[in-house]
Amino acid sequence: MAGEGTCIFCQIARSSTSTTLLHSDEKVVAFQDIRPSAFRHYQVIPVEHISTINDLQRREEDYLLVSHMLSVGKSLLHRDAPQSIEYRFGFHAPPFNSVNHLHLHCLALPFIPKWKHVKYMSLGPLGFIKAEKLMEKIKP
Repeated sequence: MAGEGTCIFCQIARSSTSTTLLHSDEKVVAFQDIRPSAFRHYQVIPVEHISTINDLQRREEDYLLVSHMLSVGKSLLHRDAPQSIEYRFGFHAPPFNSVNHLHLHCLALPFIPKWKHVKYMSLGPLGFIKAEKLMEKIKP
């Protein structure tokens, strides 16, 4: 796909950067967000280049991928931030996404600083789409 060579997340997925991977398997990798917005803030990305949530379809393959991304994110946060009172998992819909490579934000609250919560609010079809909501939308 276009942009794979220059996509920073593709480079991270191929271990072509100094980014420390918190998780790696044949489908996804996980790492700390470079500009964390919460006590713990991880990204889980597919190894395969998928630009945005708009590229996901109502099919088993995409549903299983998002489900796996969520499962990895949850297990990492439960391991690294068991004391957190709230976790948040979701995606930014275009044009609010920062990188054109599908990425699941995995947040263990509180937000740091507190105003960062605005970036992770659900505004209907815009803004931050909770992972479970996206899964409902693409369930085959």
